[in-house]
Amino acid sequence: MSAFFSQYASLFATISAAAGQPVALVGGAVRDAMLGRESHDLDFVLERDARAVGKKVANALGGGFYMLDAARDTARVILSAADGGRLFLDFATYRGDCLDADLRDRDFTINAMALDLASETLVDPTGGAEDLRLRRLRLCSPRGLVSDPARVLRAVRFALRLNLKILPETSAALREAAGLLERISPERRRDELFRILEGGRVDSAMRLLDHFGALPGVLPELQGLKGVEQSAPHIYDVWEHTLSVARELETVLAVLVDEDAGGAADIHASTLLLFLRPYRAQLREHMRALLSAGRTPRGLLFLAALYHDISKPEKRTVEVSGRVRFLEHEHAGARVVEERARALALSTPEVQRVTGVVNHHMRVHHLAAAPLPPTRRAVYRFFKATGAAGPEIVLLSLADVLGTYGPTLGQQTLENELIAARTLLDGLWQTPQEVVRPQRLLNGSDLQKIFRLQPGREIGQLLEEMEEAQAVGDITGREEALRFVENRLKQMKLREE
Repeated sequence: MSAFFSQYASLFATISAAAGQPVALVGGAVRDAMLGRESHDLDFVLERDARAVGKKVANALGGGFYMLDAARDTARVILSAADGGRLFLDFATYRGDCLDADLRDRDFTINAMALDLASETLVDPTGGAEDLRLRRLRLCSPRGLVSDPARVLRAVRFALRLNLKILPETSAALREAAGLLERISPERRRDELFRILEGGRVDSAMRLLDHFGALPGVLPELQGLKGVEQSAPHIYDVWEHTLSVARELETVLAVLVDEDAGGAADIHASTLLLFLRPYRAQLREHMRALLSAGRTPRGLLFLAALYHDISKPEKRTVEVSGRVRFLEHEHAGARVVEERARALALSTPEVQRVTGVVNHHMRVHHLAAAPLPPTRRAVYRFFKATGAAGPEIVLLSLADVLGTYGPTLGQQTLENELIAARTLLDGLWQTPQEVVRPQRLLNGSDLQKIFRLQPGREIGQLLEEMEEAQAVGDITGREEALRFVENRLKQMKLREE
């Protein structure tokens, strides 16, 4: 703790001077400091005037100031770090009449510790330091879950993130409170869920949520996947396959997206890196792009992974030979995940993104099953259909193959999938202007003037066909484009006659 205090000594001195009253650092930052973990979110509590103190700190340090909750006197200051990162400082008044009461009203003992800035002493009324040392998760109060059922989701996240044992009495309380999750707002359920989806060990998180009876409150459709048997090459039922895909997706992201590719020691992970190493930087940039409210494609991709086979139970048929089929399950699944995404109050672009991933998650598999690598036409049509979700679909497809075969996966099967994936990413990031997004040689106005066409669907169809012909390489100049349109118009006229 002394090293942590030294790191932020200047900041703490500025805050204390601006406050003119006792200030304490509370919650996760204290916990993480005790674990030697870096934190970029510092929460401070004080007796009064949190808003005014936040403004003073923002002015003193040149940071941005935002009100988080005027009714509860909670404000945020955002500071820019020298390395390009950001530091978030939240200021709030006590929950209760003093610091002790504030801490006792928190969720778990490991989050109910405070560092007094003036005395540099630890305030720990519930024994959180001992629980942290023993790696156990314990409620501050048995009433804590009833007053805020979202803490059920937080319990799962903390247990997995910090490798904590959930005590029996805490487990019992979690099961009892799981049915209350529907009482909280969709926005809070969404935020807690996405912290889980973005935090790693998603498969274990789903098992824990299921164990505590919390799945109906957040992702109710997942329960229907249990016991739905599949034919080879699947080695699991749909529920276990889904969790396997979520687990393998973490491997794929660790190898191709995250900074550390240490997971490449596994032979399949090594093969991933061998084929797709040139695109790690682009994949990393793509997966870190901000979509809405600070969320990135990562959480949405895991949501898509959990729902990619969600409609297999309703689409399941058994042929005379005994083979199990799930025809069109991806399209039906897209409708289900769209409803769930809207119920979680995701933004329209996020809903479209996760729906697109589920709707098109079979496309790479189909391309990989062909005898030859994808053609330019296939690459163009893939990204025409998938748009911004294309790279996520590639990543999910790789995880899907790994999760389907498990230890029975043959090297050639994986390489076929990777050849298709590499060909798609080549088109997206090596030759986008030629194959994926060719600049049209003619526009709608040209067609109206040159061919005396009226505005309408016919022009749009001609432009799309011309663009695809450019992507394929059949058209390379304006004259060829004009001849192409002329020929297509003749064909259309003959068809009408």
